Amino acid sequence: MEHKYIESKNGITHYWVKHNKNASAKCIVFTHGLTANHSMFEKQIEYFYSDYHIIAWDVPLHGLSRPYFNFSYKQASIELHSILEVENITKTILVGMSMGGYPSQMFADMFPEMVEGFVAIDTTPFGLKYYSKSDMWWLKQVEPIVKLFPDSLLRTSMARSVSKTQYSYNKMMEMLKPLTKAQIIEQMGIGYGKFVLENKDVVFNFPVLILLGDSDKTGKVKKYCKDWSKSTGYPLHIIKNAAHFSNGDNPEQVNAEIESFIKGL
Repeated sequence: MEHKYIESKNGITHYWVKHNKNASAKCIVFTHGLTANHSMFEKQIEYFYSDYHIIAWDVPLHGLSRPYFNFSYKQASIELHSILEVENITKTILVGMSMGGYPSQMFADMFPEMVEGFVAIDTTPFGLKYYSKSDMWWLKQVEPIVKLFPDSLLRTSMARSVSKTQYSYNKMMEMLKPLTKAQIIEQMGIGYGKFVLENKDVVFNFPVLILLGDSDKTGKVKKYCKDWSKSTGYPLHIIKNAAHFSNGDNPEQVNAEIESFIKGL
């Protein structure tokens, strides 16, 4: 993967790209979760490396894409659009994990002509009807709540809560390591806070697949995914022996699900 970056008035956004020798190969864009970075998808990148164009990026405010000013999911989507323009990608398959589902859905709403399909991994839907006033209130409380945790306990509790395997736990701890406690709190506060402000009703005219770890206990993700599938008819596939970080806990099934979805487009 070639490490590259783009610049805007808000900051520098880093990404990693691999172009397939076959110009007609499909492109997959991997978008990671909150407080993580592009390496969250290393098991997927390894699997799909030979047959696809691949882009994995550090979402603004995350990984190497820090500092970043005036973050919003809309602006993050604009940055992704710029990346695709630079790489001459006109159509892509979006794969978003947890928070990564938000810039993916925002991008799909803003640039629908560029999206062939969307794989939603342990994430939640855009749409006003899914979230109660209480849900939105609690999302706003995440930042003050996490401030109460001692630094080491915050990191270990975050890693344990999203993982079922030692690999996922270690990977989450690795991604948290470069961040100070203040940066973790900032990412969580802004990440959830901006979702509250930017959430809206959307309609997608391309295939969507929802993947959910059978042991995902993060917030109400399991309920939201089931409601999302019921409301839209999008297929919901359960990932066995996996928590919230299901693409790390059970990469074999997640990779097979993504591959089957792409072949069916």
